[in-house]
Amino acid sequence: MSEIEKIIKELGCELYDTESVSENGHAIYRVYITKSGGVSLDECQKVSQMLSPIYDVMPPISGDKWFLEVSSPGLERKLSKIEHFKLSLGEKAKITLNDKSVITGDIKAVDNEIITILADEGEQKISFNDIKKARTFIEW
Repeated sequence: MSEIEKIIKELGCELYDTESVSENGHAIYRVYITKSGGVSLDECQKVSQMLSPIYDVMPPISGDKWFLEVSSPGLERKLSKIEHFKLSLGEKAKITLNDKSVITGDIKAVDNEIITILADEGEQKISFNDIKKARTFIEW
């Protein structure tokens, strides 16, 4: 567990993911946190306040000017790690495979590197390595 993960855990949350993006000419380093029952704005602020001094000394991305954003990953979120699938058991997901086929259904189980999806066609087992991209979604 990294120091950043330990800090986030001490504040009662878990590190979900990080990403570096460029928007409107600005570099942004995003830290996504999660916890059972959801993450509050106050928790995001506390995590940001704890990480800012660390990142001032050891920037997570290169460049002179960048911004730190801390938030929850949201209801519809990217699933890029096996842990993301485990945290999303029972939720609906849209999965695009390396062969460009798409599977949509409920995440039923995660066993090692095999993800079981309950789709309209029945249960489908997918190797994590065969997934090009995946995200949860809400059906309205």
